[in-house]
Order: sequence, then structure tokens, then C-alpha cells
Amino acid sequence: MLETTIAAIRPLDESAMTAARELQGRLTKPAGSLGALEELSVRLAGLAGHCPPPLPQPAAVAIFAGDHGVHAQGVTPWPQEVTAQMIGNFLAGGAVVNAFARQAGASVTVVDVGVATPLPVEPAAAANTPAPRESADRAARAGASQVVRAPRLVSANVRPGTRDLAVTAALTRDEARAAVETGIRVADELLDGGAGILLTGDMGIGNTTPAAALVAAFTGADPAEATGRGTGVDDPTYARKVDVVRAALERHQPDPADPLGVLAAVGGLEHAALAGLILGAAARRVPVLLDGVIAVSAALAAAAFAPDAVGAMVAGHRSAEPGATVALRRLGLDPLVDLGLRLGEGTGALLALPVVTGAVRVLHEVATFDSAGVAEK
Repeated sequence: MLETTIAAIRPLDESAMTAARELQGRLTKPAGSLGALEELSVRLAGLAGHCPPPLPQPAAVAIFAGDHGVHAQGVTPWPQEVTAQMIGNFLAGGAVVNAFARQAGASVTVVDVGVATPLPVEPAAAANTPAPRESADRAARAGASQVVRAPRLVSANVRPGTRDLAVTAALTRDEARAAVETGIRVADELLDGGAGILLTGDMGIGNTTPAAALVAAFTGADPAEATGRGTGVDDPTYARKVDVVRAALERHQPDPADPLGVLAAVGGLEHAALAGLILGAAARRVPVLLDGVIAVSAALAAAAFAPDAVGAMVAGHRSAEPGATVALRRLGLDPLVDLGLRLGEGTGALLALPVVTGAVRVLHEVATFDSAGVAEK
């Protein structure tokens, strides 16, 4: 599945991009007045292969959840059980991502790709079937413009958390491949269900440590530059975290030309699955809106698998985690919003979603100078 997906990823369509640039020049606005939105619309036309590209809707958020053996190194003060507890919160609709998804009219799918502790949900909720629709009164209380489908859980646990990357490889190559292919399958399922854009989400206590290791491995950045404070750790914990990342890279010597090997050595199951989601979207020529540092560290792996996959990536926001800026610079992506966010879950991507939709809607709905009878300069 991985090789077939990579083989399907192609460069952006130059003729469609040229058509989009020409159309932007004929619309009733000064040339270049929409700034980065104009180039975004051009890239999305190139991804779709025609101008204008389809509106990126409906939106589907995929939250991949996993635990991490490196938690034993004291890189975060949060207990590992919080990963499973937050999944229960996602499914109950009580997390920030749920509030933002209701506002955006986006679906939320939670994927257990490697949670280590039992999930606080009934067995029926773990089936790969849509959950009942949320009640209209709840949506009305939330101020939602439409009733959206309640979050659902997909059970795809590869193993109950990674091994401690400070001691041994986090995953075997087969486990890393299984997680990547889980992400590809989820992308296919969501796109087959009608999604017009995919948004990355994540949940995993301790997952900014493997994210920092991935960023450093793929970019060559010093671990201190790639490592942030995650959930807001104190100075001694942050120093220990940097030391853990540095020691892991020295121990494993991951080769950035071997992305599966890098994911296996120092990655997380959710990072690998997110890389698969991105590859799956790129193969189907559908945009994927990236969230924070976990997503962009996974995007580095996806780009190492298939450089043309970057054409499908849209950077939703600039995470406060320093590794996110390092990764975005390597990918050549400019974030759409910069609000100092560091929550994860897909929250930053959801906030950026209207910007992406607006960039495409301009090509569909704004009149040209000729059609509107407006004089040009």
C-alpha cells in the first residue's frame, strides 16, 4: 500500500497554475492585493489539475492518538493515562477541537493507533461505524451553523505505545509501516466519504519529544533548536528533554534518506500515521491542512517518502513549538495564522480552514473586470 500510494503522487499541474494566475489578474481587485491567498489558490489549482479548483469542503479532521515509551524519561509532568482520557473527551464533544469543528462544520474522527491504556468508551463506540448525529439543540447551544456528525472512534492499534526511544528503537520497521498504512487507509476512507480537505490532529502525552527528534533528524537542526516545552515544562524538565532527544539521535543515527527507518527509530505511532494521511491525500490530489509541530514533523517524513507530497500540504498555523518553524522552513511552507498556539488536536488547522476556503472561493465567485464592467487602471 505504501509504495502504491507514493507512486501515485505527482507534481502540481503547471497549466492549471498558469490559468489560476491569469484569472487572479482579471478579477476585480488590484493585482496581488490578496497577498498569500492568491498563491495559495494557484497551488490548489495545480493540485486539483484545473482552475478553479473545487471548494475544500466538507472538511474532515483525523486525530491520531498514541502513547510513548520515552514518557519514562520524565519529559512531561502529565500522566500517560491522559491520552486515553482525552479520547473520551473528544468522543463526548468536550475538547477545544470539538468546539472549533462545530463552528467549521467539520467532522472529527479519532484513530487509536497506539494508545497504551484502556479507552474510557463502550465497546460499541469503537466500531468503524459513524456515531449517531449530535442533537440539534446541542448544536444550537454551541452556535453551530449546521448539525455535524458526532466524533467517532476507529480502532487501529498497532501496539500499546512505542518503546522508549532513549533506550532502543521506538518501533520496528514493520510497526512503523503499519502505522503509515493506517494513515493512508483513513485518508482513503474520509475521501471516499466525500471529504474535500483533510485536517491533521493528534493526541499523545509526551509526543513533542519524538516530534523534536524527527525534526532534527530530517533537517539536521540541533536538538536544542528543534525541542520546545510541549505542555509547558519547567527548566529542568526542558533540559532533560533536549538531552533525551540528543542522546536518541546519537544512539540511532537515523538516516533522513530512509524515512521509514527514521520513524521506526525515533518517531511515534501517531507521527507515522499522520505521514500516511498526508501521503494518502497527496495521492488523491486533495489538500491536507497541517496543524502544529506533531503534524509538521510527520510532514517532513511524508516529504522524504515523496517530495511532491508537499504540493498537497497547507500550513495551517505556526505552532509556538520551535521545531514547527524549523520544519516549515525546510518544507518551504508559510503558515496562514500565527496565534502562539501549542495545543495540537487539530485546533490551529481548524482556525485556518476559512482562510483556505476563502482563497478558493475568490476564484469561483469574484467577477472579472470585463464581466463586471469595471475599468482597469
